[in-house]
Amino acid sequence: MNKNKLIFLIIAGLFLLAMMWIGYDISTRTTFPGAKGNLKERIAPSDSIKANE
Repeated sequence: MNKNKLIFLIIAGLFLLAMMWIGYDISTRTTFPGAKGNLKERIAPSDSIKANE
């Protein structure tokens, strides 16, 4: 294996590890949309609730 191919594989591996770390970090900071209950704000916007009162 020549030197250029080895350098490319090392950089590609580091890039993939960085992308996996970023994806894991984002996924731990957010919640799955289906995990939340049906909030009143999500079912009917606050504007329509005020208009009905």
